[in-house]
Amino acid sequence: MPMTKDQLVRDIAESLDLTQAAVRGVFEQLAQIAQDALENDGELTLPGIGKLKVTERAARTGRNPQTGKTIEIAAKKAVRLVPAKALVDSLN
Repeated sequence: MPMTKDQLVRDIAESLDLTQAAVRGVFEQLAQIAQDALENDGELTLPGIGKLKVTERAARTGRNPQTGKTIEIAAKKAVRLVPAKALVDSLN
């Protein structure tokens, strides 16, 4: 089962002897910093975890699964995580 935000907050609060409210505040601030960095620079490095990068997805033709009708999917930006080598090595 994936770890939820509440579980992550609780584990960090216990291990660092902080309140859960303080840890939640840190996560909210981290999310804002990440959003700003991705909007302005296009990437953000999270040491030991990886690098978040903005990538461009080209426009393409898709298919509506309910009707089978072809549709045009517009180009868009997406966020991609490139895992850190240390993280990948720890899994293998």
